[in-house]
Amino acid sequence: MPIKVELADRLKSLPPYLFARIDEMKEEALSKGVDLIDISIGDPDLPTPAHIVDAMKKAVEKPEHHRYPSYAGMLSYREAVAQWYERRFNVKLDPAEEVLSLIGSKEGIGHIPLAFINPGDVVLCPSPAYPVYSIGTLFAGGEPYFMPLKEENHFFPDFSSIPGDILKRAKMMFLNYPNNPTSQTASVEFFKEAIEFAVRHNIIICHDNAYSELYFDGKRPISFLEVEGAMDVGVEFHSLSKTYNMTGWRIGFVCGNKEVIAGLGKIKTNIDSGIFQAIQEAAIVALRSDEGILDDIRSIYQERRDILIDGLSSIGLKVNKPDATFYIWAKVPEGYTSESFTIHLLDKAGILGTPGNGFGEPGEGYIRFALTVSAERLKEAVERIKKAL
Repeated sequence: MPIKVELADRLKSLPPYLFARIDEMKEEALSKGVDLIDISIGDPDLPTPAHIVDAMKKAVEKPEHHRYPSYAGMLSYREAVAQWYERRFNVKLDPAEEVLSLIGSKEGIGHIPLAFINPGDVVLCPSPAYPVYSIGTLFAGGEPYFMPLKEENHFFPDFSSIPGDILKRAKMMFLNYPNNPTSQTASVEFFKEAIEFAVRHNIIICHDNAYSELYFDGKRPISFLEVEGAMDVGVEFHSLSKTYNMTGWRIGFVCGNKEVIAGLGKIKTNIDSGIFQAIQEAAIVALRSDEGILDDIRSIYQERRDILIDGLSSIGLKVNKPDATFYIWAKVPEGYTSESFTIHLLDKAGILGTPGNGFGEPGEGYIRFALTVSAERLKEAVERIKKAL
């Protein structure tokens, strides 16, 4: 007789994971033979640049990479990260103490609350946002407090609206610019305000900067760590996933305040065994790549952005033209909710987007499209949406 298997309370309390539901909708549509245009999830359709793949092929053959890797990551990889940060953002980092390798930035974001959050502590989470900020908080026994990102406030949190009793228990805050899902980018002034707020209330800032290299019209986003005082209050997460089309490789890093880095490092030492060193060696090649490779990737996404923005605007949908990320954050037409419009597009047009409310309640009334199909398919998507409306 089989045993009774019961999930832990921490799993029972979780909301349904957004992207798992998206996958279910996708599989259901494909099983019906729908010619699906999937622009829901931010997974690049472009291949990893060939020179990075070639480096990986050579690295796999090295016997020294077949053993357990370093928990913190190869020093040579962390040095490459530090060199990239100095070259790209003019930020100097100590690769030994201020850089830590991650099995993709999602892993580090999900684990960092375990290092600093006790049951009853509050983590300030933006909303709408990447769900892992709040999920990692819940796994650590913490309480997410959602900071609404409203269009009238240019999709920035209003720190002054956070209640005093919440601030007394707040230990950490997640920020993310360029932002997923709204595509908003941040200014030096905003980061200064966030740093002053963190100092005043003794809060660790965790900035997710995964989209810094996907920018358009030459408008290069800044790093949180560029701003004076940032290293005193927090860390910045980064990933090679979107920058170099390496989502499946699972490699990223976090850098910044060495005490925060050390705390996350203790969690990782006890939970994982590091990143396959061959991947780290290929990532070094990626981080030292010629900027022209990224220019080519950006030009492809910029063409796609312009096609979708112009097309949706011509239909009458309200969209903001993003300066960065490969997402379009569009308002749904009058008479629809985020979910009903997403289902309508799937049923009537064979197009899968992501309902805005899936990123949090303040996302209601929006839908997110990812620029992860060809220009031709995006043109077709516009025509299908036009007919569906």
